[in-house]
Amino acid sequence: MMNPSLEPLLVARQLGIALGLGLLVGMQRERGDSALAGIRTFPLLTVAGFLTGLLAADQPWLTGAGLLALAALLVVGHWTRLREGEPSPGLTTETAALTLYLAGACLAAQWTGVAVTVGGGVAVLLYLKPEMRRFVGRIGDTDFRAIMQFVLITLVILPVLPDQAYGPYGVLNPFTIWLLVVLIVGLSLAGYVAYKFFGETAGVLLGGLLGGVVSSTATTVGFARRARAEPAQAGAAALVIAIASTVVFGRVLVVLAVIAPPVFRAAGPPLTALAGMLALVCGGYAWFSRPARASLPPPENPSELKSALLFAGLFAVILLAVAAAREHLGDHGLYAVAALSGLTDMDAITLSTAEMTRDGGLAAALAWRLILVAALANMLFKAGVVAVLGGRQLLRRTLPYWLLALAAGGMVLALWPD
Repeated sequence: MMNPSLEPLLVARQLGIALGLGLLVGMQRERGDSALAGIRTFPLLTVAGFLTGLLAADQPWLTGAGLLALAALLVVGHWTRLREGEPSPGLTTETAALTLYLAGACLAAQWTGVAVTVGGGVAVLLYLKPEMRRFVGRIGDTDFRAIMQFVLITLVILPVLPDQAYGPYGVLNPFTIWLLVVLIVGLSLAGYVAYKFFGETAGVLLGGLLGGVVSSTATTVGFARRARAEPAQAGAAALVIAIASTVVFGRVLVVLAVIAPPVFRAAGPPLTALAGMLALVCGGYAWFSRPARASLPPPENPSELKSALLFAGLFAVILLAVAAAREHLGDHGLYAVAALSGLTDMDAITLSTAEMTRDGGLAAALAWRLILVAALANMLFKAGVVAVLGGRQLLRRTLPYWLLALAAGGMVLALWPD
């Protein structure tokens, strides 16, 4: 706890932050016509919390006593509003007041980051009340089930899994495997939630972006079928498929940045260069076809326990396959495994190579090349999907994209220095 007699400049700075946070939240409450506390009361609360925090250096009980006194005042104020007949006044302002008091105490303890984050978060939560209510209103039973299933796989299953390596090559760690499953499901769930708000009326650009986040393969299948059923939609379908296939590289880089920074640093320049070139191709598609709207086909719930278990199993198999190929076949065997696994799914090979790099089993330069081979195999698979399900018109529109992606990817593999 700081000593105010020794650090006056620090005390002044922390006091100024306390006032600022109080004014920020108080201004929001004033605009919200709060009858309990507004632009004057909230700064007083943060300053009170700050002062009791300072005095608690010698009298630790003062902060708790101040909190109890504030709680008593809030109870009286709430009771008074009820007696005056205010219908369902709620407890939002009271809770915000207690939180801002504690933020002031945190500033006295020099927990500046915590206090600023909490104070700013309170202000944002209060300000976004209408948007948050609309968000909750638009979540249906299926969407709520998806969120609860994500809670199940994240907060219930993950903590009880053993954090220990098993298997013939020592690469099967249940906790690590499931943690990476949570990461992928979380990314897909974010795209799924975004689809629920924008997918039905998305423009082509947003449709392609969401499709790439949720699943570029599923997006390709859905739009290929739609283009065959509605030939007039072939232009929009081609652009959405191209954008979704390009977004995959961004998704891969996000995963690598989270779990394997060395691979991210090695993969960032070549994959970004390739994605940038493909983005220019997408821009050319948009310029010449100028499609107006594109609604995404409904995606599957990415947090279904069955889907998570299947992905965990696939991830474990690829981990073993990569380890076995590394042991018995060398780098050429790894490229074969990457190509086969990337045909229908990019996530498993991305995670497996990143995980083995993090454990020291693979060099970062080799890891990003394996991921790129898997990405090119995935492109080839999606081109086949378009040819089989979408028909000649869609294939003719997307063929330049596939050919350029495969040629440019091959050149990056051959010419990019280690």
